[in-house]
Amino acid sequence: MTNNTHSSKERMWYEIIKEIKECTRCDLHKYRKKAVPGEGSLNSRVLFLGEAPGRKEDEEGRPFVGAAGKLLDALLRNIGLSREKVFITNVVKCRPPNNRDPREDEICACSVFTNRILSLIDPDIIVTLGNHAGKYVFTILGSRSWYGVSRHRGRVYELTLNVLVKKVRVIPTYHPAAALYNPILRRELENDFMLIQKVIHSVSEKREGRTLLDFFGRGGE
Repeated sequence: MTNNTHSSKERMWYEIIKEIKECTRCDLHKYRKKAVPGEGSLNSRVLFLGEAPGRKEDEEGRPFVGAAGKLLDALLRNIGLSREKVFITNVVKCRPPNNRDPREDEICACSVFTNRILSLIDPDIIVTLGNHAGKYVFTILGSRSWYGVSRHRGRVYELTLNVLVKKVRVIPTYHPAAALYNPILRRELENDFMLIQKVIHSVSEKREGRTLLDFFGRGGE
């Protein structure tokens, strides 16, 4: 990626952040302390899509920094990654009151930003964390049926998403919060991350002349 292209990506990202912080598209803006646009490498080929910010995320303006975020960091380390090498965002960028699930209208209102972020990052692999993220990618972007995360997890799907106009590998799994106090779900989540690792290696090897460092973007850019 040339310096000009990288600078252009950064400018677009800062513009998205600005618009999210000023957004009033749904009622969630009334309750937020800080909007949570997302973070990570703008050049990564792997994007993690969660559901909604929690209390800690709302305070810091960063995704996955609470207890579930610590588990996500550990899962990434287990497969040789860090959050600086991937990109992380949610289907809604403001915390729902009392940490309730995001509503369909809120996800729809925030979709303009979700889709712009997906287009900007242009990932080859999307990992959906939780039911709302999986449903969004499958039904809204991929025009596919969604039967719940427990039915879809453990497999890799090749979907053509309307915001990317290309096939991407989608790996649905549980939200880390669901696995915090459930040993069975945690084991399944760990297994899914091993699957993510296998897919990353497979995709990077098929990219002629590309190394894993190239695949994730140099220097956490």
